[in-house]
Amino acid sequence: MPSTPNPRIATTIFLTDRTVAPVPLARALEERGFSGLYLPEHTHIPVSRDTPAPMGGALPEEYGRTVDPFVALGQASAVTERLHLGTGITLVAQHDPIGLAKQIATLDHLSGGRFTLGLGYGWNVEEAADHGVRWRERRELVRDRMALMRALWAPEPTAYAGRFSGVRASSAFPKPVQAARELAPGVPLHGPRTLIGGQAGPKLFAAIADHADGWMPIGGGGLTESLPALRAVWEAAGRDPKSLQVVPYAVRPTPGKLAHYAALGLDEVVLQLPSADESEVMRTLDEYAQYL
Repeated sequence: MPSTPNPRIATTIFLTDRTVAPVPLARALEERGFSGLYLPEHTHIPVSRDTPAPMGGALPEEYGRTVDPFVALGQASAVTERLHLGTGITLVAQHDPIGLAKQIATLDHLSGGRFTLGLGYGWNVEEAADHGVRWRERRELVRDRMALMRALWAPEPTAYAGRFSGVRASSAFPKPVQAARELAPGVPLHGPRTLIGGQAGPKLFAAIADHADGWMPIGGGGLTESLPALRAVWEAAGRDPKSLQVVPYAVRPTPGKLAHYAALGLDEVVLQLPSADESEVMRTLDEYAQYL
């Protein structure tokens, strides 16, 4: 795999009601030459929670204060022309899929095809339960809802009937701007670029090969060992080896890390910004500009 000399540098941030706002952040990112902005999602964080925080210790305050990513990305889209926009991650199991399909298609349409759907299965059992999600079924539920959304994104009215949900063949516009890819010869994959976040493992890699464009490894560690396993699953599923996309996410950058990702053939990296006010975020962007 040839190295990529200059990976695109995107960013992610927990935007909250106390941080920098989407509009000045998006403008600053585009002016400085960053490639994208990805936003996380939590609808709420139950106070009585048995699920441990994913990073250990106390859960940072920003998890319970996040703004809605689609509203924020809509603002970012309106004041930029080139900046790519994404979620990292959308908790698909916690959404009505018909409404979510409309949100995604609208954002991709209005931004001119700049949207990436980063999706995942979540970590907070109590949050998911409030949405009626049975924890052990969440992966199958996400697969079902993605299939329904892709039916609505298809160019012709397409019905879908799954275990958890269904939709009649419908007129559903706007359509995502991004062109269909192939899951297999003659089998189209409709909708925006889709990356699944999560830890390396057989279940995750099978899902990526089944209905996504690639992987969003949180933190970006361990890729030397995990990438060959993912590529083997991808190719065994009949996917084009050249089409797999892997985007390390929420990375704390060093020159060595970015050189390592380039040597692995990765062409995009998403750097973590502090959940902070405008002055601190702008200082961090100026620091990260050395990696552009």
